[in-house]
Amino acid sequence: MPKNLIKRFTPNHETIRNHKHLKVFGQLLHDPNLWHLNRRSVAGAFAVGLFWALIPIPFQMIAAAATAIPVRVNMPISVALVWITNPLTMPPLFYFTYLVGTWIMGNPASNGDFEPTMEWFSHSMGSIWQPLYLGSLVCALIAALIGYLSIRGLWRMHIISNWKNRRGPK
Repeated sequence: MPKNLIKRFTPNHETIRNHKHLKVFGQLLHDPNLWHLNRRSVAGAFAVGLFWALIPIPFQMIAAAATAIPVRVNMPISVALVWITNPLTMPPLFYFTYLVGTWIMGNPASNGDFEPTMEWFSHSMGSIWQPLYLGSLVCALIAALIGYLSIRGLWRMHIISNWKNRRGPK
């Protein structure tokens, strides 16, 4: 993957270091490995970001940052990828993970009337949390693995293409 393309879409170091929710990490954010753009760092960041994007918890960005720091992968990419689940994509993604969870557990999906209210959610969470979180965990692990392997493969193909272009036409 071209570094310039990735750099164009990731926030700069100071923006991340000064983010109000990420200040809890203090000096850990000054580790240069969190900002490197290499095959291992970017592929790992995709795995971390995709994993936390599919886990239905509040403050997914903080979870992605907290994972990126000890794993030493690119933190801006891992934090940015959790925005795959945003207010528009959350309902279909988490409904899909719920269906995956019901399929794995062998339970029929609840066909209750869905209402996008906190009252409905708090009332229904007792019956849907197990398949939701099981399906989310399975989908998150699969998405992380696919993201990691895809970025590694794309990066390798890009490097091979550059090598071939350097040699010139045959």
